Amino acid sequence: METLILSRDDVESILTMEMCMRAVEHAFELHGKGLTQMPAKIYLTFEKGDLRAMPAYIEGHAGIKWVNSHPHNREKGLPTVMALLIYNDPETGFPLAVMDATHITNMRTGAAGGIAAKYLARKDSRVFGFVGCGMQARTQLLALKEVFDVEVVKCYDLNESVAREFASFASELGIDAKVTGLQDACSCDVLTTTTPSREPVVKDEWIGEGVHINAIGADAPGKQELESSILKRAKVVVDDYEQAIHSGEVNVPISKGEMRKEDIYASIGEIVAGLKPGRESEKEITIFDSTGLAIQDIATATLVYERAVELGKGVRFRFF
Repeated sequence: METLILSRDDVESILTMEMCMRAVEHAFELHGKGLTQMPAKIYLTFEKGDLRAMPAYIEGHAGIKWVNSHPHNREKGLPTVMALLIYNDPETGFPLAVMDATHITNMRTGAAGGIAAKYLARKDSRVFGFVGCGMQARTQLLALKEVFDVEVVKCYDLNESVAREFASFASELGIDAKVTGLQDACSCDVLTTTTPSREPVVKDEWIGEGVHINAIGADAPGKQELESSILKRAKVVVDDYEQAIHSGEVNVPISKGEMRKEDIYASIGEIVAGLKPGRESEKEITIFDSTGLAIQDIATATLVYERAVELGKGVRFRFF
């Protein structure tokens, strides 16, 4: 038997946002029903970044993603996130495929934000703020466009040139986009934060009634984008309880005693599965704490692999 090798170009030619959102929403539902296996992420932490191992089993499909996070890589001309995924046959353990998972990571994280907003944001949301305008902001926007009529995008980044590039990207999608200040970006219907910050960048006083926040950036211990007081007056939804407490937006407030584990309202899987309601009023503030789940990767990789086989994509290699 041979293993299918799929490059980034192969994956990008196959994976659409619509396909990815379908896979991730189904993965969330199965997770909410307790029908998946997903051990906690394993971290190797270095001075300038980290590496993470993310195994999962979902609906007869298994694999593991090996991914880094090195925020200073831009200085070396490298992506800040790079990932490979090994996709295995659960019956034999044979590696059916080894594929680039950098694009999968970007897309499935964006898809998660879009799905969360589908269940938690106001249906009439039209103005979308972004704090942090790198590559992840782009896939977040693509996913949100699958759900909402996005009329206005407000763009803020510490690097104004990055904000301008993101605004141009949004404009090419037919959206009224503008580069703005941090506080103004937070004046919106749906706020997406995608920064690597270890200090809160979004202030409580800037968040009004009815806002939904996709807190994407906090994905390791010590990271925090929102003032803790925002979480205390919001309905907080996590992708996974254990991961969020360890490394999500809630990890710092909980470790400092500013928030209790019991203050987490639900997992997004419980809401997708219909076990708990999502948004229940126009005035409540909702927050989705996204850490990124291995089941998202495996569910997406399954569709990529099956489609690649159909299309004859990739190259075959005999490892054993």
